Amino acid sequence: MSAEVVLQTEPVGRRNEHLYFALRNPKVAIGLSLVLALLLLGLIGPLFLSDSPNEYVGPKSEAPSGEYWFGTTYFGQDVFTQFVHGLRSSYLVGTLGGGISFVIGLAVGFTAGYRGGLVDEVLNMITNVVLVLPALAVLIVISSYLEVRGVVTQAVIIGIFSWPWVARAVRAQTFTLANRDYVDLARLTGKRSGQIIVREIMPNMASYLLMSMILLFGGAILFAAMLDFIGLGPANAVSLGTMMQQSMAWSSLHLGLWWWFVPPGLAITLIVGALYITNVGLDEVFNPKLREM
Repeated sequence: MSAEVVLQTEPVGRRNEHLYFALRNPKVAIGLSLVLALLLLGLIGPLFLSDSPNEYVGPKSEAPSGEYWFGTTYFGQDVFTQFVHGLRSSYLVGTLGGGISFVIGLAVGFTAGYRGGLVDEVLNMITNVVLVLPALAVLIVISSYLEVRGVVTQAVIIGIFSWPWVARAVRAQTFTLANRDYVDLARLTGKRSGQIIVREIMPNMASYLLMSMILLFGGAILFAAMLDFIGLGPANAVSLGTMMQQSMAWSSLHLGLWWWFVPPGLAITLIVGALYITNVGLDEVFNPKLREM
């Protein structure tokens, strides 16, 4: 009876090992809690607000109160309404921009690392060209020439120029894993290259891919905030970066309207900082040598 129990529980224990240590890791718990709490506010908040973020709803430059939780802007707009809509836009840019760069980086890295030869040389050359480009400067030039700038357009631009470091890392690890015995065995069984990459190589890189996706997500939010702050944000939406840009453009700091720029700036800091903390915690989870027992 006892031997049977061991045989049934050991595989489950191995499958849930990472989840077990992730739930015990305070960095992962704190980081994910902050990110998910702000995400939930951005998703649900606008559903309970009847006013649009740019609508003039109250007295100008009103300090935070029971009626206006985050106060009002210099023009009488509700800062809390702008804040929750800005959260939604920033998370959308992070998801789309990070997702696009993640997909491109994986496609280029796996193809170059597994195929090798001329394919690898061509893809590596393209990766190096994009890598040495000053990404922020290129994003500024492209955004400045677009007549209509939306959240999706901004995310696509960010995604196209944020993938090279992922591609290089994936390529290097694929080179190593492609020569393992189990990959050679998969080739002998007649599996296609795509099947081998997805079923044999990718699962062995799952931890690194997860952490890369988190970094790309946070990086896309930061890139978007920088573009927004210099006036190249979405023209038809409110984001955390555009809130800061508007507050600085109308001298909120000199006028003492701290409630206009503190919430979006604090939210960006919390999101990016929480993602970094989560990444550090996941590194401890996936690396047994770093686990705090």
